[in-house]
Amino acid sequence: MSGSGFGKLFRITTWGESHGPGIGVVIDGCPAGVSLSEEMIQTFLDRRRPGQSKFTTQRKESDQVEILSGVFEGKTTGTSISLMVRNLDQRSRDYGNIAEVFRPGHADYTYTQKYGFRDYRGGGRSSGRETIGRVAAGAVAAQILARLGIHVTAYAKSVGPVTVKEKDYRLNEISQNRLFMPNNELAQKAEEYLTQMMAGKDSAGGVIECTVNGMPVGIGEPVFDKLDACLSHALLSIGAVKGVEFGSGMAAAKSNGSTNNDEFYMENGQVQKRTNHAGGILGGMSDGSDLVLRAALKPTPSIAQAQQTVDVHGENTELIIHGRHDPIIVPRAVVVVESMVAITLVDLLFENMSSRMDKICDYYGKGAK
Repeated sequence: MSGSGFGKLFRITTWGESHGPGIGVVIDGCPAGVSLSEEMIQTFLDRRRPGQSKFTTQRKESDQVEILSGVFEGKTTGTSISLMVRNLDQRSRDYGNIAEVFRPGHADYTYTQKYGFRDYRGGGRSSGRETIGRVAAGAVAAQILARLGIHVTAYAKSVGPVTVKEKDYRLNEISQNRLFMPNNELAQKAEEYLTQMMAGKDSAGGVIECTVNGMPVGIGEPVFDKLDACLSHALLSIGAVKGVEFGSGMAAAKSNGSTNNDEFYMENGQVQKRTNHAGGILGGMSDGSDLVLRAALKPTPSIAQAQQTVDVHGENTELIIHGRHDPIIVPRAVVVVESMVAITLVDLLFENMSSRMDKICDYYGKGAK
């Protein structure tokens, strides 16, 4: 299987299956001297850990990370960093009734057609548990960004029909509710909606918004490796994500140039924008204002309602999915989105270091020629 790696200069490769011995990631290209400990990484992993509320799968995993290489005396060494989380609460028997049946909304059918075989225990590599490696790597990327004064913040903007409008944002409340929404009152309404979905053996989707402040100008490339293209690649690689937008996003199609253009002005010797419809990206490169992006996540496909499907023998059948599943993916995916954004930005920041000869000369102390 190809496609388990992401990035060029700061590159991650995830490994492991949902019901295997463990899940992990190998990070190549991390510079030496970054402060890193298992405790730092654990704060990220705890945000996606299952079993923390009735709105997440009740699989009981501590998700304790182990640093296997690349760190010595609390600092990265410049060599490959290998991180692992052991699986401790697999219940493969819960998946016995789907061994020969294709679950609607899952990768069972496409996986079988592509490889002629699939690990039906929780989805194998296509399981959401694969994102543990991404989040662990995201914790490392966040440490690098913090040294550069760049900060990434993600939160659940909407859950089902409950949406937090920008004027109602209370970012200090994101960690105060179980859905990671920037408004406790609206989070309560969203919980009531989710309770109704669960009572009906159904699930819900939502939107995760992510903002980045402190970005320098010029990160990203003008053609194929545009900043928004790279971020879209990163976010759409997350299993449940079905759409990505930046700034005004799809609403820009209903706007006009005089409204959608972000006018410039000077303030304290710096170029500023009066608005941010572009979401902090112009011509595929960061413009120095906040990055603003959103990812739309589909409802969890594993629901306890009877669904019509087919089996591996080509027969029509009915399926009721058993086991422990999230009624909504959004809350646990907030940190996954945040991590993939951080990983992408670090990779592009490293790539940008070679974009100008005068900067290369400055770095090596040779002076511009």
